[in-house]
Amino acid sequence: QVQPVESGGGLVQAGGSLRLSCAASGRAFSSYSAAWFRQAPGKEREFVAIISASGGTTYYADSVKGRFTISRDNAENTVYLQMNSLKPEDTAVYYCAAAPKWPGNYYRSARMYAYWGQGTQVTVSS
Repeated sequence: QVQPVESGGGLVQAGGSLRLSCAASGRAFSSYSAAWFRQAPGKEREFVAIISASGGTTYYADSVKGRFTISRDNAENTVYLQMNSLKPEDTAVYYCAAAPKWPGNYYRSARMYAYWGQGTQVTVSS
């Protein structure tokens, strides 16, 4: 089992940048697929980005493509989300999730991830 713990959220002005980190306990994390989801008030949790265990495959939601970059350091058991050109609509609680297997075509579905962090708040002011 792994236990993801997010950090790095905060308040930033529109156009600014933040880097979120997801550190996970358990050596098995390096063999897990990892993803970021977000949930804004009154909205459903939505997929943001995913990275394969090796880091060789990544996918992004259309809304963040070209602005956000997911990466990982398996030696440090950590996954990152670099967020640039932030917009007010990026405001949400951001969650790190992990799955022991690649979710295939269902990678956008939160149900494919067994392990979740508690979330970190990102607020983008206009």
